[in-house]
This record gives sequence, structure tokens and C-alpha cells, in this order.
Amino acid sequence: MNFFKTLCKVILLLLPLDSLAQTYYIPQGSKSEIFLDKLEIKTRRQGLNSSYQKPLNARLMVQEVTASDSLLNLNNQQYTKLTEIDKKNLHEFLQEYQAYGLSDSSVINKKNNYNLIEVNKSNLYLAINPAIQYRHGFESINPKQQFLVSAGINSRAIIGKKIGVQLFLTSNQEGNPYYVRQFTNKYRAIPGFSNYTLKDSTTVNYIDFRGSMNFTLAKLIDVQFGYDRNFIGNGMRSLMLSDFSGNSLFLKLNTRLWKFNFENLYMQLTPQYGIINESNKKKYLRINTLSINATKWLNVGIFDAVVFGREKQFELNYIQPFTFLRAMEQQSGSPDNALVGLNFKANIKQRYQVYGQLVLDEFKLSEIKANNGWWANKYGYQLGLKYIDAFNIKNLDVQLESNRSRPFMYTHYDSVSNYSNNNIALAHPLGAGFQEYILVVRYQPIQKLFLEGKLIYYYQGQDTAGRNFGNN
Repeated sequence: MNFFKTLCKVILLLLPLDSLAQTYYIPQGSKSEIFLDKLEIKTRRQGLNSSYQKPLNARLMVQEVTASDSLLNLNNQQYTKLTEIDKKNLHEFLQEYQAYGLSDSSVINKKNNYNLIEVNKSNLYLAINPAIQYRHGFESINPKQQFLVSAGINSRAIIGKKIGVQLFLTSNQEGNPYYVRQFTNKYRAIPGFSNYTLKDSTTVNYIDFRGSMNFTLAKLIDVQFGYDRNFIGNGMRSLMLSDFSGNSLFLKLNTRLWKFNFENLYMQLTPQYGIINESNKKKYLRINTLSINATKWLNVGIFDAVVFGREKQFELNYIQPFTFLRAMEQQSGSPDNALVGLNFKANIKQRYQVYGQLVLDEFKLSEIKANNGWWANKYGYQLGLKYIDAFNIKNLDVQLESNRSRPFMYTHYDSVSNYSNNNIALAHPLGAGFQEYILVVRYQPIQKLFLEGKLIYYYQGQDTAGRNFGNN
């Protein structure tokens, strides 16, 4: 924690505060994020296609759709390509994030009926809503029913037009299916959380707390400091960084310049105390991502990451924002776990998006050519397709995705430096040594009804008989 406080002070000293502006971020996996993804494919607007780092910046998204060639203009050619449901979703999105809209917009100034409590003053915008969820399910091999009961608050605020604040807090009780209980017994965690209590053999209790503070430095640099989740990629899964391992303390700097979007992410992780029994060791993750809008329809990104453990200190070589982390890791004697990768997405004919990732942990071309199954050829790749208004059916969207990871991917000889947090994989939930296929179908026949179905199939080489075959 002291490291992040010190780093924030250094940033404030080095960067001129020419223009302060507030921002907050769109929740990962929310209806608004799904709609913006669809809007990007349909309109091919570069401002919506600028990054593969999530969650998305609400201020930038609103500014893009309310620009001078606004999508709100009824004569805009891009606007005419939207379905009636799309147009309603657009207006709903602008109402939800009205703090960033045009002051003379009838859509923005309309009272937001989606907030339970709302304050909209010149120096304060505040929205507070209940966060309530109930799910129920059944399992053939388990007579007990599966459920999730969750209750709490979700709030966001803009203070003095300079600072954005987000807070999410829920208390949860969950009756898990058999495969989740197997995961808990193996990793001493539940997906997304490590701090939990057992009520009985099938039920767990846990608190979900997320919060962050955001502001803008020097017009083009956004800063976010908080305890939350981050995601890198365009698919349902990520081979770079997913939100599966749960919340962590982080500091994020995002710099936008011309067609480039550069992001620095500093994270403090939780080591595997139950395995190494060395609580004095601190675990960190440093990630740099650079995305480039090569054309209006093509975005290409570079991923550079290193996981490392130190006793009561942060490795100073990794503090610099503008540096190549793999090179710095080599300069330090290669003690840490470094990864590099590529990300791309291409929007085609305003109906399709092709996306993918390639991540290298270790790679030796001669061994690849030999095709003899060398264990240290550690890499993974993703390939996906999104099909909007599929088969000429309005508001029907289909997504296909394939993920593959070699055995021993993300591993390291020092368990403090493996690619995990809270004893859970930082990237793909399956860890390593798998092939996965995913089908997602979404349909919104009317404004108030959103249907989604997922089909997931995978196979994986499992560790067995006390031997490690690269799965864990």
C-alpha cells in the first residue's frame, strides 16, 4: 500500500495539472459494455475502437457518441444503420452516464429513472442504487439446490468536476454446484474471491467490495487508483488478464495520443501463502499495453507483463511507465516471470468483428519446428468472431470463440512469481494445457427483455497420480 501512495505522489509532482477532469468506468460485462461493443462494430467509429483495456472509460465513450458528428443526429448515416432497439439502448446509455453529456441535450437533461437516489448539482453528481441479485439452479448429482443471494449498494459520484469515485459493496451467500466445490477444495478459494467463510459443506458467505478514485492529468492522461478488477482483451475470455481472480489493489495510467492508447497497470497481488508459507513476501504484477488504430476498422495491441515477488519492497526497475518490461527483467538477472503478447480486432462490413490474442511465456522456434512436445514451449492463443444482427435477424448477436493454452503456461520456478492471484489464475480460468470452444447467443426482442445463452466445451490434460502435467 505504501508503494502505491508514494507512486501517486511522484506522478502528481512530475505531471502538470493543466486540466483536471473527472471520469468513472463502465462495469465489466454490463449491458452498457455489451451495447458499446455492438455499436463499435456497426459504426466503426475510431473513438470506440481505441483500446482493448477494460473496464471502459465512461467519459470517453459518451464524448465519442456525442461528438460534432453525433450519433444523436437523426440524419447521421451511422445512426440510420441502428435498429430501433439500438437507438433506445443508446439513449438509455446516455441517460445512465448523463454527467458527461452535452448540456443542451434533451436526452441528457431528462431525469434518469434508473437511479434510486440522484443528486445533480454544479459541483456534485451522485447516483446511488441497490445492488440486488438472486439466482437459482439445479444439479442432477446433488439433491441440494444451487442459489446466489446478493444485496448491497452500487454508487458513483463526480466531486467538484475533478474527481470521479465508484463504490460497490454486497454481502453474498452462495450455494455452489459440485464443480465449484471441487475448485474450492483444490485452490482454497471460490471463483473471484479468496476471503470467504463456509456455512456448510455446500454454502459459502463472502463480501464483495470494490472501489476506485479517478481523475485526469495533463488532458490526455487518466489515472485510476482503487481496489477492483481489470480485463485485457475483446473476448469472453482473456489469455492476458481476466477478472476471474477477483479484486486487487491497483494503480492505472492511461495515455492517449493521436492513434495510440498506452496503459500502465501496477497491481499488488496475494501470494499463495498456503503453499509457500512466506507471508513476508509481497507479490506484484506490472503490465504495459499499447494499442494502435491502424485503420478505422483495425486495432492492434502489444502486451508486456511481469510478475515478481520481493520482501517488503517494489522492484524499482519496473516503476518507469515508458519501458519494455521484458528488457528490464533481463537487466535484473531474469529472476521474474515475464510474458509478451499481441492483441487484435478487426471490424468488417459493420456486421462482424474478428479478434484474437497471442501470448508467449517461453518460446523456442527450433523446438516448435521439431514438434517433439518440449515442455517449455509455453504459449497460448485466442481466435474469435462476433456476428451482429445475425442471419438478418435484428438484435440477434452471435459470438464464437476458441482458446488454447500449452501445458505449463504461466508457471514459474518460484511460486510467488507464477501468474496467479489469491491462488487463482490471473488469465484464463482453466490455467494451462487446454483447448476450449465457446458459443454465446444474445437476443433483445424488446427493450425490457435481454436473453443470453452460453455453450462451453473444453478438454484439458489433468495432473494425476501426484505428477504435474502442466495443468496447475
